[in-house]
Amino acid sequence: QVQLVESGGGLVQAGGSLRLSCAASGRTFSRNSMGWFRQAPGKEREFVVGIMWSGGVTNYADSVKGRFTVSRDNAKNTMYLQMNSLKPEDTAVYYCAARSYESIPPVASNPRMYDYWGQGTQVTVSS
Repeated sequence: QVQLVESGGGLVQAGGSLRLSCAASGRTFSRNSMGWFRQAPGKEREFVVGIMWSGGVTNYADSVKGRFTVSRDNAKNTMYLQMNSLKPEDTAVYYCAARSYESIPPVASNPRMYDYWGQGTQVTVSS
């Protein structure tokens, strides 16, 4: 059974940093593109960043560009999201997601193009 498990969320002050992790189990995701999404209360799920299976191609939402950095360690079947200079508007539940094998295009922002989802981790940024 495929599982994606996020961790690393928490409460942080504005300007602070957090590092989220997404550990995959049940199969290897070394040839699957992955991504991070977030959902704030009363809002739709929002694309944050996508990363190609090799890590060579990434795509960031404008709202996080220059502050967030995605990476992945395929040997550990884990994806990371380093979040710096956090703002109160970054407060949301953060979800990791994975696409099917070698999907084209390699990076996607539409959540419907993802096949596997984690349960989410809460990130709260206080002002």
